[in-house]
Amino acid sequence: MEGITLKEKIAQSAATIGQRLQGRTPEVGIILGSGLGPLAEQIEDPIYVPFGEVPFMGTSSCTGHVGRFVCGTLGGKCVLTMQGRLHGYEGYTAQQVAYPVWVMNALGIQTLITTNAAGAINESYRVGDFCIMTDQINFTGRNPIVGMEPDQISFRFFSMLDAFDPSLRALAQGIADREGIRAQQGVYLGLLGPSFETPAEIRAFRIWGADTVAMSVCEEVIAARHVGMRVLGMSLCSNMACGVENASPNDAEVFEVAEARSADFCKLVTLIVAEM
Repeated sequence: MEGITLKEKIAQSAATIGQRLQGRTPEVGIILGSGLGPLAEQIEDPIYVPFGEVPFMGTSSCTGHVGRFVCGTLGGKCVLTMQGRLHGYEGYTAQQVAYPVWVMNALGIQTLITTNAAGAINESYRVGDFCIMTDQINFTGRNPIVGMEPDQISFRFFSMLDAFDPSLRALAQGIADREGIRAQQGVYLGLLGPSFETPAEIRAFRIWGADTVAMSVCEEVIAARHVGMRVLGMSLCSNMACGVENASPNDAEVFEVAEARSADFCKLVTLIVAEM
């Protein structure tokens, strides 16, 4: 479709998903990161829309990322969940990574919960902890708002103060404390990947003030704030970052830790959605 704009593509994608949702109007968008996809299996009365069936959407090539939207009831609310996400290291541009967030917003979703597995830079964290994101450092070298077309969606110059909504952060921490689920709060740093970081990079990131590190989230959050969405970001610390306690991260441990912490993750997110 030569000449079609980004705004028109988003509208077409949203219309396609909307037709598949049979009149449902999701309130909350949820992006599930590596190893965290099982939450989607707890959604009641689900409708599945594979990424590949949505015009202009990329498809996920990552292990453990099913690559579909799941719409249904979670915590008593209608949610639209991405069971898997798109990453820059798969070859997608910043706008392609951000695209599903804009589509969610076009469907009327005003609140986004984005999750991932991350390495813990902060040495006081433990493997298996959750970390509620207080802020982010976008070290991907990219920004999805670059270019003329995003300015047609919403004004390109916008504040990133409180990129992660303070009231949602407080809600998440309160629920975690109440339920006895160990949750930290800290600054997340996002990289392009796909190689894990070097110990020297981790030492530098610690000096910058980063507590966790991974290869996603930042571009999604920028896109969400671009259109005024409230955002809650949460990581599962699936490993210590490279060099911390002599750690040498690998993909397998991410899924092992995610499986072990799955019950608490599902409980935490479900309660957050219920109490929003």
